[in-house]
Amino acid sequence: MATHAPVAKAAESAEKQANGLRSVARQPILDLHSRVHGYELLFWNGRDSAVGTDSNLNTRTMLDNTVIFGLEELSHGLPAFVNCTADSLTEEWVQVLPPRMTVLELPAAAEATPSLQSACRKLKASGFRLALSDYMGRSESQPLVEMADYVKVNIASVGAAERGNLLRGLTDVQVCTVAQNVETQEQYAQACKEGFELFQGYYFCRPEPLKNHKIPGNRLVHLEILEDLQNEPVDLQRMSQLVMCDASLTYRLLRLVNSPVCAMRQEVTSIQSALMLVGEATFRRIAILAIASDFNAEQPAEILRMAFERGRFCELAAHLCGLNPSEQYLIGMVSLFPAMLRILIEDLIRLLPLREKAQDALMGKDIPEGILLYWIICHEHGDWAACDQIIRSNHLKTGQIMRCHAEAVAWAEAALKSNA
Repeated sequence: MATHAPVAKAAESAEKQANGLRSVARQPILDLHSRVHGYELLFWNGRDSAVGTDSNLNTRTMLDNTVIFGLEELSHGLPAFVNCTADSLTEEWVQVLPPRMTVLELPAAAEATPSLQSACRKLKASGFRLALSDYMGRSESQPLVEMADYVKVNIASVGAAERGNLLRGLTDVQVCTVAQNVETQEQYAQACKEGFELFQGYYFCRPEPLKNHKIPGNRLVHLEILEDLQNEPVDLQRMSQLVMCDASLTYRLLRLVNSPVCAMRQEVTSIQSALMLVGEATFRRIAILAIASDFNAEQPAEILRMAFERGRFCELAAHLCGLNPSEQYLIGMVSLFPAMLRILIEDLIRLLPLREKAQDALMGKDIPEGILLYWIICHEHGDWAACDQIIRSNHLKTGQIMRCHAEAVAWAEAALKSNA
């Protein structure tokens, strides 16, 4: 397996800090073409329900840990939106961050004092960008709006008519408009219609199921492969024949086996030799990875990254809960297959030979097999209170969970690059 040393070391260093943060979540911000424009970074210290922008102490801690985790590792070269207080700008705490990669995000309700305006001008001159969140069109915020690169509007708390007025009021300034809390395809379509340019929320994981949608033949073969991968042992000859029925899947599988994700020391050129050399457990993981990649061919790449991350996290943390790592890996990956195939989870489950407990976990039932999937979904949304509750009620250790997550993030990025 490939290791992503900077991420692993950063996570370990962060955990050693008694009062430091324990986790960071990245919420993607997508453009009109479903490409990730940047990530908003959310931090958790393992004690408080959230680390937000109300406390200068929280902001100082967040900035310290942004440096420890490494902004490049967290955002992978894309703009990183970092929540700040006015004091963190006026007192220049944010100077520890790399200007060209950082978008400093202030609440639009922040008082536009002369010192704050001066600090914003100075920071922008050094290469930082500025974002205003929860914009409500207050005249007092106009001086900040005129310096902003991004203006965010929370569509969950602002009605359509009011959003229209807000956007019309921004026509005379050069800003990129971001719709916040876009959670459904209907909200996304409405935000597009209204003229927003960027979108933050998990609508892309919930594409509308296609009516009377029939899964293409080659993908039915992939589901058949998933069925055979549950057998102990795997029938080598039959598996090779099934995989070779689809040229695209064969190519993806061989690419992944020969990539740093698998860390093979000798190149393999056939499915049979791949299975024999890497062993059944690794072959299962890589085969599911290849199938997920093929399923997601027509969907945003961010869904695939999240599926990789979920699957690997559930696999790595399985031993902490006394669960089966192979099954947990499958549960994590399959949780996003409905979004990839645009079918309901109920319809997908009928096509897969999963254990009843695995099916229940995917349906969101409160059972041990669903603990890790539920934790990482809460983590994706920055629901730190729920993450903490899961850890405490299941007698888990925060540090161990965070190490598993940090390794899963690194592995998912390596897998995504190998799949490109």
